[in-house]
Amino acid sequence: QVQLVESGGGLVQAGGSLRLSCAASGRTFRFYAMGWFRQAPGKEREFVSAISPSGGSTMYGDSVKGRFINSRDNAKNTVYLQMNSLKPEDTAVYYCAATLGLKSLQDEYNYWGQGTQVTVSS
Repeated sequence: QVQLVESGGGLVQAGGSLRLSCAASGRTFRFYAMGWFRQAPGKEREFVSAISPSGGSTMYGDSVKGRFINSRDNAKNTVYLQMNSLKPEDTAVYYCAATLGLKSLQDEYNYWGQGTQVTVSS
């Protein structure tokens, strides 16, 4: 069982940066790949990024590639999403999730956080 708690969301102007954190409970965090997803109002949840258990491999959705950086600190049971050059279309609730194996499909993730709101003003 893994419990996830996101933090770091907020209001930022377009072009600005935010760093989201996702803290995990339990001693098995280092075995899980961690994903970030987001859901904007009226839209389906979409894949943002995923990182392998060791942190050595990452995946990004096309809309954030080159702007967002996914990283993790297994000693702190925490995964981070550094979001740069933010755009109004990045406005969404951001969720972290855990699964076994590096994946981009949300249905394959077993554990989810409650989400944190990111709002980018123009």
